[in-house]
Amino acid sequence: MKEQGLLPGFPAHSPLCVNADALHKRPAAAEERLSATDAPERLLEEACQPEPKKNAKDLSLQGHKAPTGAHDLSSEDADAAHKRQRDSVQEREREDDGWPRTENMLSGLIDFEPTAQPPAPITVLGVSHEILHGDAPLSDTALSFLRDAHVICAGRKILESCLPKISRDPLPAEIIPLKAPLSAVTALLQQRRFEGKRVLVLADGDPLFFGIGATLRRELSPEELRIVPAVSSLQQACARLRLPWHEVISISLHGRDDLAPLNRAVGLGRPICILTDATTPPSEIARHLLDRGVDWFTASVLEKMGGEGEKISALSLSGMATATFPAGCTIMLEPSAPARSPHLGIPAEELASEGCCMTTLPVRAAALALLAIEPQHVVWDIGAGTGAVALEACALAKEGCVIAVEKRHSRAIAIRENRRRFGAAILEVCLGNAADRMPALPDPDRVFLGGGLSGDDGPALLSHICRRLPEGGRVVAACVLLETFFFCRTFLEDKGWHVEIMHLQAAKAAPLAGDKHLVPNNPVFLIAAQKPKQSPEASADA
Repeated sequence: MKEQGLLPGFPAHSPLCVNADALHKRPAAAEERLSATDAPERLLEEACQPEPKKNAKDLSLQGHKAPTGAHDLSSEDADAAHKRQRDSVQEREREDDGWPRTENMLSGLIDFEPTAQPPAPITVLGVSHEILHGDAPLSDTALSFLRDAHVICAGRKILESCLPKISRDPLPAEIIPLKAPLSAVTALLQQRRFEGKRVLVLADGDPLFFGIGATLRRELSPEELRIVPAVSSLQQACARLRLPWHEVISISLHGRDDLAPLNRAVGLGRPICILTDATTPPSEIARHLLDRGVDWFTASVLEKMGGEGEKISALSLSGMATATFPAGCTIMLEPSAPARSPHLGIPAEELASEGCCMTTLPVRAAALALLAIEPQHVVWDIGAGTGAVALEACALAKEGCVIAVEKRHSRAIAIRENRRRFGAAILEVCLGNAADRMPALPDPDRVFLGGGLSGDDGPALLSHICRRLPEGGRVVAACVLLETFFFCRTFLEDKGWHVEIMHLQAAKAAPLAGDKHLVPNNPVFLIAAQKPKQSPEASADA
């Protein structure tokens, strides 16, 4: 119990407010009747009882006898005193109105703290590879959690490995399979937790290393979780390879088919740990990397870590591309040579062109400067040709993605070859008509238009780009034809975008008569525009 001030919202004459004097100035007889074991509620109840009302006659009989002897009052004085006493009693009756008197009320309340305990957090217990894949026994800590749990949630393989090792009969009252959708499982676990049940979730290795612990952490507050980790697959692999794991980039392909994180990681010059599943085996990962020119890694494939038949295979990416492995392997890629990557100012003779037109080096430099690409940006190169602008954009958007859209097969093949030559793993090649392919692409931050505006699709193409760009996004169009230049400028200015125009006319020295002369390139207009911020009114209308 703790004492606090008057409860806000209750007036001083409320029966919930008890005067401390009613407790401290109790009659001696009443104190004798209260034993040491009387509950505080009884004390509070008696103190809250209203005093019995007394009339004037009662008051005159209880200790209010008129004085006698030499100092006897006259009958008039006695009548006056009697009237004053009667008025006082009536005034008190009007004030009390059946409630305890204000001066007899407690200045503080007895506040009983609730005895109900908050529900226990959900425990997420990591199980080691030796237990899941081998004959290692459960630790005392794991056994304690398993035996005390009312509810156990885990994947099928973990349940098959752990439940037979619990010397408990009967098994927990409820087993919840861990399966999609995880939001429904999380809601059910929370329900069981609020019912007062002890909930245990089993995970492979460290629950916070691409595990269910990270998912629950997004759904629940930290106070609702308790994490008990085991050694993760990353730590296991690094220990077997004697590799410091704090330097390793970790990527999980369990239930994922997005290789973009791997494409970004290969250019950083650090070891990479990849967790695979049956859908994305090691051979497919190797072929993916080799197709993008990534050949500066050696690979170690670890099978069945901690279990019977554990095996480590050291091989090249080419060897991994043709080998077969069981599902669920862990791959460790270690750099064996410096990483290759595109750079600004790629000479034309280093690019496969298949006889098609190429954006010249001066135009590339000016266009990239106007685009103002940042490392995490998604960049579209529409009408990419040989992919020269897209390749150099990869040197700037190292943490993002560059997508080259080209409708001609021969040019798309040239872009893929240039990607392989420069190891531009983040470059995606999209074959097809831009108007048809753009809706499926991720939203861009920057767009370069090297072609496609002169046909009938020009207005729809530019309209789609303007709609998909975020506020502050930029588009740069290279226009050789005057009609295309006029259309593009008018379209963007009519939308209220700020338009920058640059005219480039460059020449390159070439041999002539034992000397040099300048060979001019075709003049090119560059139109750059940035999407303005919309006012709140315009956003509401949209």
